[in-house]
Amino acid sequence: MNVASPARSIGLLIFPDFQLLDAAGPIAAFEMTRGVSPPPYRLSVLSRAGGAVRSSSGVTMGSDPFGEAAFDTFIVAGGEGTRGPAICAETLDFVRAVSARARRTASVCSGAYVLAAAGLLDGRRVTTHWRRAADLQRRFPRVKVEPDRIYVHDGATWTSAGITAGIDLTLALIADDLGESAAKAAAKELVVFHRRPGGQSQFSALLALDPHSGRIARALAFAREHLSEPLPVERLAAAASLSPRQFARAFLAETGQTPARAVEQLRVEAARIVIEDGAEGMDRVAAQTGFSDPERMRRAFLRAFGTPPQALRRSAREERSAQS
Repeated sequence: MNVASPARSIGLLIFPDFQLLDAAGPIAAFEMTRGVSPPPYRLSVLSRAGGAVRSSSGVTMGSDPFGEAAFDTFIVAGGEGTRGPAICAETLDFVRAVSARARRTASVCSGAYVLAAAGLLDGRRVTTHWRRAADLQRRFPRVKVEPDRIYVHDGATWTSAGITAGIDLTLALIADDLGESAAKAAAKELVVFHRRPGGQSQFSALLALDPHSGRIARALAFAREHLSEPLPVERLAAAASLSPRQFARAFLAETGQTPARAVEQLRVEAARIVIEDGAEGMDRVAAQTGFSDPERMRRAFLRAFGTPPQALRRSAREERSAQS
């Protein structure tokens, strides 16, 4: 007779001025596994005093007070309010005790400060929001901060970058528990890109280019939506409602890049995601992202990362093997 597996208990720590999405994002992602029968997760939100806790946005979330409960997975949310729990002896004692009993411990964004202050990240590879990475490394020199990662899995410890990266982290936890198909189904319900690879940069090419005008931003958005097609400057200029000469001059002034270089960055970013996923051949990836042939894609990767796409695929495969 088959016996149904008990639900995995998830404990999520919040505190005054926590970032709402750092908590609500993981909660929603775990909730989206409800199609699995029986429901695989049981969620609890915790705070030192219990009751309604005010987030940095002013919205409150209910919580249970600290107790003796044990959790399969313990997650610390982030936000400006982490300064308090990171120096609160009662909170740090609780975090150590719960983590010692948990199968795995995780943080979202600046929640890593709380885990680090509790001594749980010493010698571990971790990440946090890019804006806080240098400060986290300075304050906790025994922690190995990887500042440009979406999330990092090191042993029983999982850490993520800020805000929406907490959803990527949670989808990775779901995949670890229930398999990739369950994580994909949860991502589909959330209407998000299926779990960005942990090694993916926190910075998108569009954010890095940071155009000042709507016309240039519109041309970049058009380029990203048509990467598999030829994108000469004339076509991008038309999307911006400018002449090719006006467009080229304005584009360089606003982004510091030529249009051709910017399109290459967008293509490299899109190709890297598919390559690290490992499902498509290099010929297919090159065609999908507009490189026309693998050799052109290889040269673009060498310019962008100093390493060919095959090496990035091997690294991603090794990381997945280490996590399994």
